[in-house]
Amino acid sequence: MNFVQPIRDPEYIRAMKRYLREKSERNYMMFVTGINSGLRISDILKLRVQDVKRPYFNILEQKTDKIKRIAMTPSLQRELKKYVAGMEDHEYLFQSRQGINKPIGRSMAYKILRDAAEYVSLDSVGTHTLRKTFGYHFYKQYKDPALLQEIFNHSSEDITLRYIGINQDIMDKAIKDFRI
Repeated sequence: MNFVQPIRDPEYIRAMKRYLREKSERNYMMFVTGINSGLRISDILKLRVQDVKRPYFNILEQKTDKIKRIAMTPSLQRELKKYVAGMEDHEYLFQSRQGINKPIGRSMAYKILRDAAEYVSLDSVGTHTLRKTFGYHFYKQYKDPALLQEIFNHSSEDITLRYIGINQDIMDKAIKDFRI
C-alpha cells in the first residue's frame, strides 16, 4: 500500500524547494508554508494575503471547525512578506490560473507535490506530506509529543506519533537491529 509519508531527509526537502522555486514561486511558497506551519492543505489553500500579515495564522480549521492560532516561524514570516509584496489583502495566496482570485484546488496541490516528488525520486508523497513533514521534524527537534498532539489537535500522543511516522522509524530500526 502506498501511503503518504513525511519527508525525513533534509536534502530531499532542499531539493524539492529548489525544484518548486524554479517552476513557480506560488508552488514553492505553498510547500514552504505547509512544512513550516503544520496546517492542513485545505486550510493552506484558503489563506489570503491578509491572513499572513501578522506573526501567526488565525484560522477556522475546515476539518474540525475549530479556531486555531499557530505562530509563524520567523523564516516563514520573511518569505511570506516578500511573496505578498504588491498583492492586495483580499487576494488568495495560492491563486489558480483559472478565473480571477480563485485558489488552486486540492487536486492541483497534489499534482504540484507529486511532480516535485517524482523529480527528486521520492514516493509516498501527497498533500498530507507537508503536515507530516512539519510534525516529524518538530518532534525530532523538540521531542515533545504532547505539544505536537496539541498543535495537530489529535486525541492522543500515540495517534500523533503514528501520524508523523515515528512509530514506523522505531519498528524499522528494531527489525534492522534484530538478530536470531
